[in-house]
Amino acid sequence: MPFLEDIPQPENGYYVLVTGANSGLGLGIGARLIDEFLQTRPQSESLVLIVTTRDQRKGDATIEKLQGHVKKACHKAERSVPGISVVLQRRVYLRQERLDLLSLISVQKLCKRLCETTPKLDAVICNAGIGGWTSLNWGKAVWTVLTRCKQALTYPTFKVSGKGWLVDRQIPKREGELDGEPVLGQVFCANFFGHYILGHYLAPLLARHTDSEHTRGRLIWTSSLEAYEHTLDLDDIQAITSDQPYEASKRLTDLMGITSTLPSTAPLVNRYLVVAKPDSNTATPRIYVAHPGICGTSIFALPLVLEYAMFFVFYVARWLGSQWHPVTVDKGATAMVWLALAEQSTLDGMEEREGVGKWGSATDLWGNERVERTEVEGWGWGGKMGEVKRKGRSPFAKDLTVEAGGRFEADGKRAWEMLEGMRVEWEERLERAGFAMV
Repeated sequence: MPFLEDIPQPENGYYVLVTGANSGLGLGIGARLIDEFLQTRPQSESLVLIVTTRDQRKGDATIEKLQGHVKKACHKAERSVPGISVVLQRRVYLRQERLDLLSLISVQKLCKRLCETTPKLDAVICNAGIGGWTSLNWGKAVWTVLTRCKQALTYPTFKVSGKGWLVDRQIPKREGELDGEPVLGQVFCANFFGHYILGHYLAPLLARHTDSEHTRGRLIWTSSLEAYEHTLDLDDIQAITSDQPYEASKRLTDLMGITSTLPSTAPLVNRYLVVAKPDSNTATPRIYVAHPGICGTSIFALPLVLEYAMFFVFYVARWLGSQWHPVTVDKGATAMVWLALAEQSTLDGMEEREGVGKWGSATDLWGNERVERTEVEGWGWGGKMGEVKRKGRSPFAKDLTVEAGGRFEADGKRAWEMLEGMRVEWEERLERAGFAMV
């Protein structure tokens, strides 16, 4: 397979960046991207898959796993079409990069390198993140699973989170310096703010699509089923004092991702997705929100026996009728990969008919995967009144009202104002310290 030491730039390349790709859902996204690209895209197109990990060892291991996946996919295709494997292998290029989302300097370094070496980006899948959980409330877990099994395994309320976790200092302190840095919440930075900065710096690459291509670069934010409205307090937007920082970060993802298309946030979003000189050779990128359903990953570390038990109860939930239990990471990757590869006209047409929404990976009883809209508290499935109720509603969900929709939009605008202010403040702070993104 043409994995080169130099940086691949094939003609007619389709460039996708996936963060946190070394294991779990990120690795599943990478593998599924390869499969679906080879199956659905013309032979004239090549996939350039850029994976980020925190160190070289993990990066090398990720490339090795994905190379093995390509070989397996080609071997399978060879049985049906002799000789096709040579063609398919030439259509996949793998590239690894370093990224630590808890370090804004690391984010800057990666973006600068990509802007200098990459002709464009077609999609950025913001997958990496942390749970921030420390343990389970076992009594509550056992009770809720026994009394409300499907609900408890889809919308769990028994995870215990760390509180007040902060990121290490971003800029080395200089002798005699009195000015202290603003604090950054660890879960907030890993799950949202690091990706937020990443998306801003990569917007010019995502914008490099001509009018004739009829597409846009896509910034895909990974959310969760656990993005409950009550977990996010905008007065503590980083959820530093919250006992549910993970859930709050995912609610913020939903809130800002969905409201990014509204007129009220347009000035802020346009500043965030800045394009230096808009013309026929550029198109403003789009932000999409997706979630993987419930998958077995290492985001919550468990002993081996409990890990097997986790997979078993996930399958039980599916058999009890939950559509949100893909269970395996390859099926959990369905929504993100679909958003990355779907025709722009398909996405635009669905949003025109049903409104902007949150896309989720779902399966039927037998594990056949599909993409489903997901209800968002205060927004519904598409922000429209009188929507037909769908399967898979959250127990916290309420029917959309004018008041709730107005509050959602107002909260979204306020969140955009706060995050843009935070982004600019950190950019200025880093620039003064000699870490400008030039």
